[in-house]
Order: sequence, then C-alpha cells, then structure tokens
Amino acid sequence: MKTAVMGAGAVGCYYGGMLARAGHEVILIGRQQHVEAVRRDGLFLDTKAFQAHVPMQADTAVSAMQGAKLVLCCVKSTDTESAATDMAPYLEPDAVVLSLQNGVDNAERLQAALGREVVPTVVYVATEMAGPGHVKHHGRGELVIGPSAASDRLAKLFADAGVPVQISDNVTGALWAKLIINCAYNALSAITQLPYGRLVQGAGVEQVMHDVVQECLAVARAAGIAVSGDMWEAVQRIAQTMPGQLSSTAQDLARHKPSEIDHLNGYVVRKGEALGIATPVNRVLHATVRLLEARSDPIAK
Repeated sequence: MKTAVMGAGAVGCYYGGMLARAGHEVILIGRQQHVEAVRRDGLFLDTKAFQAHVPMQADTAVSAMQGAKLVLCCVKSTDTESAATDMAPYLEPDAVVLSLQNGVDNAERLQAALGREVVPTVVYVATEMAGPGHVKHHGRGELVIGPSAASDRLAKLFADAGVPVQISDNVTGALWAKLIINCAYNALSAITQLPYGRLVQGAGVEQVMHDVVQECLAVARAAGIAVSGDMWEAVQRIAQTMPGQLSSTAQDLARHKPSEIDHLNGYVVRKGEALGIATPVNRVLHATVRLLEARSDPIAK
C-alpha cells in the first residue's frame, strides 16, 4: 500500500517511517531541507527501541502523493483547510484519509473541505525533529482511530509495523481526552521551555494543571462529550511516561513558529464562552502563549 504523509514533521515522520520500515511504500511531503536529507540518506528513525536509516521517497510537491491509497494528514491545525485544498486534486477516489493532528475538530474540517470521509485519529507519541531527516522518538506511539470501513485493515497495517492501534466507538471522547492532556501541558511547557518531568516539579504547577483539567471537563460535559477514565490520573501519568518531552507548542515557540495554541487552550476558551462555562486558567495560558508568539526577541531557554 502506498502511503503519503502530508506534513512530514515529527509525528508524520515517525508513523511514515514505521510503515516504511515494515516494507510499505511511503512518500513524505515536507520542506526542502528535510526532503533533501531523506532523499540522500533515508529517514533516520532514532527511537527508544532501535536506530535505523529507513529509505523512502520524499518530495516538496503535493502532487507526489498521487496514487497513494492511505494518506496521513499531519499538518498543524492552523493549516488544515489549506492542506485540504492542496491535497484535493491528487487524492485517489478510494484513498483512506486519516487526520493525525492535535485538537478535536480537524477531521471534521478536513471532511467538510474535501467532501469525503476522513478518519479521526488520536495520536499518543512523544517525538521531535532533531534535524533534517532525523526524527527522535521519546516514548509511546499508539493510535486510537474512529470506526470506518477501513478500520480493521488499518489496525492490522499499523500493528504489523509495530504501532499499536485501538478502534474506538467514542473517538470524540478520546480526542477530548488528548485535548485535555495537551491543554494541561503544552502551554506551560512552552512558557517555561521545560520538559514534562521537570515542569511538574515546579511549585504550584500541579494545581494549575488540575484547574485546567477541571475547566476542560466542565466544557466537555456541557457539550455532551463523554470523556472516559480518570483524566487527572492520565495527566499525571504523562510526566512519568514522557519526562523528557517538550510540548509541540514549546518546540514551535523555540523555533519562532506559530503554534497550535488557538486549537488547544484557545479552543476550550471559545467553546466555554459559547456554552456559558468560565475557563479563566485556560484563558490566561492561551493569552500568555499568544504574547510569546508575538515577541520578536529570541525565546529564553
């Protein structure tokens, strides 16, 4: 099965790399410097279990995805609609499209823009781009996907490549669970430029994170979203399983790139306003990250 990765950042490269390592044809659609490195040396998969240069195709042109039967959309939430516009002319009629993105509404937005089914996917992986053609894996790697005609086939495809997959009838609740974790960690990690393990050791930080979780759950309940499990326990566990991980928002700020904060804490704030639920802690974190994004001087480390 030919697989195309639209948005070959850390997440797309990890899952594309795992599929390629298992023998599948994979094409990464990404930036010039990254594409050149992959074409020259293959993708360097630097994981907790192994290190390997994985040969695969890479291109800067979206047209290179033509013929792909599986498309992993891994662009930032801010680029969802533009990615759909770019992909639309080259998607095969029977291609399966997965949204491997932060936030809770990207699959819906892609589906509306493309006029075809998009399978929502929850991503639990700690990765970063350590350089052009070099993806570093810090932990985890499982996916949760929504039900579709292709779900069982996708689960086997990824499982055979070493990626655990759960098919969930409540993928919306699973997306919200991931959103809550992101809201608890991403902004604070970005503001402090600290990895999760060190972040939670700060005085008063756990209480702030607990307040974020409670606000998010209140908004979810008001929206009729069933978020299963003990979310506070799940949030605490992240610092134990991914202690060295900097949030994607922290990585964006460090590189002076726009972050997805509007689709994380900002989304909760907007949803709360619409439902009459106060979200003061999420509002402060959202506003602070937006201020840091607007700074012209280098982000302190």
